[in-house]
Parts: sequence; C-alpha cells; structure tokens
Amino acid sequence: MRKYFVAMVLIISFFSAIFSPASAASRDEDPSIPLCPPGIYTGWEVDCAPLGPIQYMTDIAKEIGIFFPPAPLPIFNPDPSLSEIDYQYAYVFKDRAPIYATLDAAVNNNKDSIVQRIPPGFNYVSYTDVGVSQGRYFFRTDKGWISSDYVTPGTTPYFQGLEFSHTPEKPFGWALNYFSAQQKVALKSTPGFQKDDYTGRFLEHLELVQIYETVEIDDWLWYRISPEEWVFQTAIAKVTPNTTPPAGLNINRWIELNLYEQTISVYENGELVFVTLVATGTAPTWTYPGLFQIYDKLETTRMRGGTQAEDNAYYLENVPWTMYFDDKRALHGAYWRPMLGFPQSHGCVNLSVGDSHWLYEWADVGDWIYIWDPSGRTPLEEEDLR
Repeated sequence: MRKYFVAMVLIISFFSAIFSPASAASRDEDPSIPLCPPGIYTGWEVDCAPLGPIQYMTDIAKEIGIFFPPAPLPIFNPDPSLSEIDYQYAYVFKDRAPIYATLDAAVNNNKDSIVQRIPPGFNYVSYTDVGVSQGRYFFRTDKGWISSDYVTPGTTPYFQGLEFSHTPEKPFGWALNYFSAQQKVALKSTPGFQKDDYTGRFLEHLELVQIYETVEIDDWLWYRISPEEWVFQTAIAKVTPNTTPPAGLNINRWIELNLYEQTISVYENGELVFVTLVATGTAPTWTYPGLFQIYDKLETTRMRGGTQAEDNAYYLENVPWTMYFDDKRALHGAYWRPMLGFPQSHGCVNLSVGDSHWLYEWADVGDWIYIWDPSGRTPLEEEDLR
C-alpha cells in the first residue's frame, strides 16, 4: 500500500506541472469539500472533489480506458527451451555445392566421393558435427560432409510470442520497423501527418504496446498508445482479440491468421491463449484466405521448390515443427528468417523455431485454421486461378 501511495503521489506531481494552479483552485463552490486523495473516481463520490490531476486521470480512464498505473497485459513468456533444436544450420552461398561421403573425401576434394550437389537457389543445410583440417571447417550433414568453402554457419533467431492467462480487453501489438531491427518507431502527439508534432520518444523494434483508441485519417489508422502518444498503423502488428469461432464452425479451439497484420492468434475454450508474429506468402505464391484443417504433422522435413528460371528455387534441410494445411502450404519454423511481421515466404506460414514448436505441441491433426485479410488485398485461391 505504501508503494502504491508513493507512486500515485509521483504521478500527481507530474500532472500538476501540466495544469495551471487555477485548475486546482476552481473546485466546487463549497470550499469545505476537500480534494480527493490519489486515485481514479467514477463520479459517485460526494465526500471529496476529484479535481486537478485527479480529474484528468479519471477522465482518461473513463474516456479511453487508460489507468495509472496502466493495467498490464495478462501475459507470460513461453518456455525458452522450445527454441532448442538438435540441428544447426548453414547457408549455402555457392551454386552446386558438393557434399562428400566422408570427411577425408571432403578435405581432399575427392570428386569420386561426391554424393550430392546442391542446386542453385536459396539454400540451407543442417549439420550435427564440425571438423577442422588445413584451416578449413567441414560440416556433417545428413548426406555427408560439406566444406566452409561453400557454406557459412547461420544464427537461429530466438524470438518467441506470448501466452495468456485470459483474454485481454483491448487490442495490443508489436512495434515493427521493416527496414532494420536497429531502427525505432517515432511517436506523435496527435494522429495524422498534418502536424509535425513528434514527441521525441520512440518505440524499440518488437516493443509491446496496448492500443486504447483508433482513429482514421485520410484512409489510414492511427493508434493511441498513451494519453499523448500516437503511432501509425503500419508500424504496429496489431492483435484484436476475438473469441467468437469462425463463421459456420461450432468449435472451441482454432488458429486465426491475420494476413494484413501478419499475426497468429490461438484460441481455446473461449480464451486467447497464444499470439505471435509470422511471415506469409507474397505474389504469386500467396497464402490464401479461407478455412483449412491441419492434415499432417512432421517434426522435421526437407523442403524444396521454385524454379531456377524464375529465380525462386530453394532447398531447406530439416525444417522443424511442420504442419500442412493447404496442399503444400504449411505452418513451420523458419530458422533462416531474421525478421518476422511481413510477407516474405513462398506460401507457407513462417514462424520462429520456438513458436512453431509451441504450436506443434498444441495443435492436433484436424484442428482448424482461419486465414483472413481484413484489407481484402490477398486474392482467394479461386480468384487467383481465373
């Protein structure tokens, strides 16, 4: 209680600097009524006057739902061990990279012992062991050994989403900068670009914010994330909890994928239980809107596709925690994706390794996936085939 009282005193001191002395003095005509102690008042109190900073705090609590201190989201972090995996991965940076049957053959470049050449494209191999000889590194893959003359070890991103104890009342989201994780998102005092009133404060990439109000200006949305701070819609991957099952389905568990926001929300027994960022397909390899069911689950699998003529070929070994739902489209871990939150795949739904593991353990074959695009920009599959 003492900590709470001290915190409220500090908050009131801050807001006192905003208001003129007259605002505190212009209390009810009866000067015998004392000012209310620190707190937020709903209007039924008659034994004190909730004026000045207290009135401001009460007003913004009533009008836009911002309390002091702000109510935290009912979240907790997933188990970090979900990001652990038995493989390491290396990016193949040279075309037709050879894999040799033995380490000795790889060291001596024995062409008679080549068991595979990796075709040109965007390629990764997985490895479980490393050897060193003559100042070169060699990586043991499922097929054999490959030299550091052709590959370089990659770093698996460790981003993880959020679990929920119950469904939050308000929308929320992650701040995103699509150009660089090192860049920050600027905040404005008012919504819209008409005024150059940036606050000088910034959101870090992937910083989590709550959204208290949304306004539309010139066909774009602006989000209020604090009493005096607004952010442009494209800078936030927004999650709007909706515990109503997809139309036409009487179910109590499903996965919702929002193609515009690039988020996945998982619902069970009428509550939001998990959210995270994803990366979906780009034209012409869309991730199509619709209702789908998971029809196969694989702990790891090799993926390859595209054509060299179209310059979109890829070869990816031991893709983890894969769940197929629409022909060859799948939810899976994407160890090669340093950033999520915007479309960039060949049609699959890319997640971090830890998030794909969480979803793999939660989901069963037959579970429903509802995919939609609130912007309406993603074509339906039947439209795309015309």
